[in-house]
Amino acid sequence: MTDCVNKERRVRVRFAPSPTGPLHIGGVRTALYNYLFARQHGGDMIFRIEDTDSGRFVPGAEDYILESFRWLGIDFDEGVSFGGNYGPYRQSERKEIYRKYVDQLLEAGRAYIAFDTPQELEAKRAEIPNFQYDASTRLQMRNSLTLSKEETDALITGGSQYVVRFLIEPGQDVVVDDLIRGRVVVNSSILDDKVLYKSADNLPTYHLANIVDDHLMEVSHVIRGEEWLPSAPLHVLLYQAFGWQDTMPRFAHLPLLLKPEGNGKLSKRDGDRLGFPVFPLEWHDPKSGEISSGYREKDYLPDAVINFLALLGWNPGNDQEVMTMQQMIDLFNLEKCSKSGARFNYQKLVWFNHEYIMSKSDEEVARLFLPVLAEKGVDAPFDKVVTAVSLVKNRVNFIHELWDNCSFLFKAPTEYDEKSLKKWWKEQAAETTAALCDFLEAQEDFSGETLEPKVMEWIAQNGYATGKVMNAFRVTLVGAAMGPQIFAITDFLGKEETLARARRALSILA
Repeated sequence: MTDCVNKERRVRVRFAPSPTGPLHIGGVRTALYNYLFARQHGGDMIFRIEDTDSGRFVPGAEDYILESFRWLGIDFDEGVSFGGNYGPYRQSERKEIYRKYVDQLLEAGRAYIAFDTPQELEAKRAEIPNFQYDASTRLQMRNSLTLSKEETDALITGGSQYVVRFLIEPGQDVVVDDLIRGRVVVNSSILDDKVLYKSADNLPTYHLANIVDDHLMEVSHVIRGEEWLPSAPLHVLLYQAFGWQDTMPRFAHLPLLLKPEGNGKLSKRDGDRLGFPVFPLEWHDPKSGEISSGYREKDYLPDAVINFLALLGWNPGNDQEVMTMQQMIDLFNLEKCSKSGARFNYQKLVWFNHEYIMSKSDEEVARLFLPVLAEKGVDAPFDKVVTAVSLVKNRVNFIHELWDNCSFLFKAPTEYDEKSLKKWWKEQAAETTAALCDFLEAQEDFSGETLEPKVMEWIAQNGYATGKVMNAFRVTLVGAAMGPQIFAITDFLGKEETLARARRALSILA
């Protein structure tokens, strides 16, 4: 197995989203893998904001991203809102730093200034099929390679907008040593002269800004999505152009998250179509006013979301599925990540949510259930809430579903399910229920443990059918033929409430 960590170099990873909207669940998975890797190796995790594309900035997106990670339990060691010794961590605040390295490339002849307008570029695309700005076309364009220094300086002085392009020499094999995909070799002839800097806003593009930031912030590993793999050869060439080969980070390109059907990249449309979120938190688009659902508001537990995402593209090498964060940290290995895309089986996440509810103590689940009860106007003693949870939590996938499964414990039924009545409230149901109430009234010990054998004996002595008697009785207490064991219900309600409900039902249904 390839050693993915240089023991002499501190592990430092980064997650660097753009504040252009809500955080996609694929981005959460990328951040999680960075987090697991950093924590396993005792390293640092940096939170950086890539806001060099000022035209796509969306107000509130940065705060949304930070709140998402707080909810998920992924913490950072330094970066935007966390501080640190390598700041500023917001790229729009590093303009002067980038300009220094742009000038360095220009002076070394590794980059050049291009003045081509959008119209000129479009005309060239129409003229040359599959046009790209590279060694075969750059000398046909309007740039500092085809213009004299005087002409170039005059255009800049006159206020002409320009970009700085990286000069890529053709015919070189560029090697990317990827921790997941192995050795990837790309010939530089297929690469275009990417734009590194734009005079219009005095900001670099993603390619330059990330290389400079990763170098200056001493990033040791770049763990990112598969979609960035095509840019890796360019980034290798940039490191070489700056003479930073010895500090170049190790790359790891993660597999895509695929649609539930497995054909294509997971998108928001898939979530809308199939009814599941693709964002960690609910997102309110400040421009359109559109509201997109989030896992938090849909009542998913953050631990369940994390556990589910961890296994989308990584296999710990055993049959264990439910894991704590610490167990994931201990087991995580980049080299056990898949090269192929991972199908987003949202139904499996529902299963995880159920498992995490079951793994919590009744007291923990009860505390999560309290806001639901408050919303329903129920103010019950905490010990009663704990008991209610213990009776039904194995039946639910989400905390809010507890109410549908135990509301009758806190509120007496005001109506009775027609299907249940049709099946169980037949001839003599009222008579046997009334007789059962009289029998229960005479019992001093009303605990379920004591009551159950006595009631069963009473039923047998009178020659009744147990199912008919007990299901009719259940309908009077619950309002339907549902719920946990009947004597657990009577135990919870107590003698007075049990008899009051049964006799009220008799007055309505008899």
